[in-house]
Amino acid sequence: MRSTLVLNFCRIASMNSDPETKNHEAESVGLREDFPVPTYDDWKKAAEALLKGASFEKKLQSRTYEGIELRPIYNPEDTEGLPHLGEMPGFGHFSRGYRANGYRATPWQVSQELPCSTPEEFNRVALSELERGVSELNILVDLATQTGRDPDDARIGEVGSCGVSLATLADVEKAFKGINLPMISIYLRTGSSAVPVTALLLAYARKRGIDYGAIRGCIEIDPLGTLAWKGDLPVSLDLSYRDMAALTRFAEERAPDLQTIAVQGHSYHDGGATAVQELACVIATGAAYVREMLKRGVSIETIGTRMRFSLSIGSNFFMEVAKLRAVRVLWSQVIESFGGSEKAGRMHLHSRTSLLNKTLHDPFVNLLRSTTEAFSAVVGGTDGMHIGPYDESLRVPDSFSRRIARNTHLILGEECNLSQVTDPAGGSWYVEWLTDQVARKAWFEFQEIERGGGMAEALKAGRPQEMIAKTAARRLESVARRRDVIVGTNMYANPGEEAMDQTLPDFTAIQRTRSREVENYRTSGWTETHASVMSKLNVLLESEPSHALDAAVEAVLGGATIGEISRTITVGDGDHPSAPRIRTHRLSEGYERLRDLCASSKQDTGHAPLIFQANIGPSRAYRLRADWTTGFFQTGGFEVRADVDFEKPEEAVEAAASSGARIVVITSTDDRYAEVIPTLVPALKRTIDRAIVMVAGSPGDHEEEWGRIGVDDYVNIKVNNQGMLEDLLSKLGVLS
Repeated sequence: MRSTLVLNFCRIASMNSDPETKNHEAESVGLREDFPVPTYDDWKKAAEALLKGASFEKKLQSRTYEGIELRPIYNPEDTEGLPHLGEMPGFGHFSRGYRANGYRATPWQVSQELPCSTPEEFNRVALSELERGVSELNILVDLATQTGRDPDDARIGEVGSCGVSLATLADVEKAFKGINLPMISIYLRTGSSAVPVTALLLAYARKRGIDYGAIRGCIEIDPLGTLAWKGDLPVSLDLSYRDMAALTRFAEERAPDLQTIAVQGHSYHDGGATAVQELACVIATGAAYVREMLKRGVSIETIGTRMRFSLSIGSNFFMEVAKLRAVRVLWSQVIESFGGSEKAGRMHLHSRTSLLNKTLHDPFVNLLRSTTEAFSAVVGGTDGMHIGPYDESLRVPDSFSRRIARNTHLILGEECNLSQVTDPAGGSWYVEWLTDQVARKAWFEFQEIERGGGMAEALKAGRPQEMIAKTAARRLESVARRRDVIVGTNMYANPGEEAMDQTLPDFTAIQRTRSREVENYRTSGWTETHASVMSKLNVLLESEPSHALDAAVEAVLGGATIGEISRTITVGDGDHPSAPRIRTHRLSEGYERLRDLCASSKQDTGHAPLIFQANIGPSRAYRLRADWTTGFFQTGGFEVRADVDFEKPEEAVEAAASSGARIVVITSTDDRYAEVIPTLVPALKRTIDRAIVMVAGSPGDHEEEWGRIGVDDYVNIKVNNQGMLEDLLSKLGVLS
């Protein structure tokens, strides 16, 4: 037998090596006749046969939030005529990435966000992360620094919140102590304080003798992204664009490896936007920045090579791969329309895993979500990435969660060998078709924004916000009805879960300490230092925009704080823009509120709100229904008592009454319902004060009859799960 298999294998191999022999042998053994190539129609007929009369379209086709109709199978015909299809990596419109060799020579940046509150804490964590695989310092500054305020001029909750508090040159020295700045890339997230924060960094470089040309990475300034996220800006758009132009010219002349124009899509994604809506907003923002920079005399070639885009990566694997491939195509077309070269159209693309789908309950599931999201980002060709630690939604990530997130990068690159293949999704009929669909729809939405006056006008009018809010409402409705599954939250909840510690930093203490440090910094050597600072701030006040950054650096070296610099450069500034804020949220928040209410009730009463499941008859006949029903209520944090099966209805009534539960769910087979409900329901209503009696399943033709005898509701797959649980908690007085 073994020798026969070897002989056949060798024969087939020889056929494959010689075309003439292959054809001759194929004819002689009748391969074409015996193994005909099935057509799409053949496959569809076979699939329909397996459906046994069910609708092919309803069962095997689906529609995405982007309005894209997905089929179960794709063929070469689906990719015919796609404009990007014949391109190779590093060429054309860069659907396959802008590097011909992918990650082989340049791996994606391991760019983990470091949300540390104080310079000392940041330094400790940064040194640890750099020693263990991080290749780009992703530096979040706190809310006070983002708005250009010193700690003693900010509100409690702003200092040390969302990032590190930086106000002085001494702070930067503490933050970067022991870090070899020229050896790493930095991603400095400055909010609305790009010039003051950059001045701190450059002053540190000057003091340490570091050439500006050795600084690489990105100084993030994204005023429209900030406007969408926060709903207002502390400076005018004109000043923001002036700062952006000044930083871009500085980088062009003196820091060639530094990006200075950033476009973020995170607020749109985390607000619930579709991939198409996210790309449309991002591309429209980028186009707005190009126009503003051109107005200020910056060339399109300089603009294109100084931009960094940052997108969130969601859980729909193929959609996210297509999104990253499509956005490069779109941006290259935008740059092309402005007269830019192919080089200027090469998009630098940073990614971060989604916050929209992360949960507070069962948080270890977040680890799995982030892994699949990171996988799709790499397959899609990201240039750098933050993989969210599993606990980032509920607290400042600890060392363990940071380590797992960081090592996910390393496993994808070094164990999965994704860095060895350039554009692994390229050529997939489905992915190529989906890339084209996303690109076309996003381009249409982008043009709609352009026709309305551009992204700034669109945000002020609230058009993107309204569009995204409608999508978010659809998503939340699908989550509430469990059409969209959030594992561990609206499906497969863990009733015995121990709550994870959610302790946040003591922001009051942090502000007190940081305020004292800045005050001491100002008053040390008071007379001489004060005179020097005032002199240098006057120089800054009188500087031309093109020299403002150098003057700000001199002021920092002279002892000025970030607040003093910010106040100086905003003297005479115009109106500060405002817009309806995009509400960023997590899809699990509604269920988490229910779980928290039930947990509070348990603390008060000794148990969570009770549901008694009256299982009638042997459970093997309705086990799936019983388990499904138990899980239905556990998603909201109810305590379900369902461990006993009752043969006689009167036994179920007695047990239900002694359980202390007001809510009783009758669970059995449809046949048994017709037998027991007419007597069981009235008995429950008589025995239990203000009883709420429900039936697991659908009433069919009995709804009116059963309603008359006291059935309050039905638990089945068509019910809005979250809505029903909220209603029950209201009836119990737990939810006001």
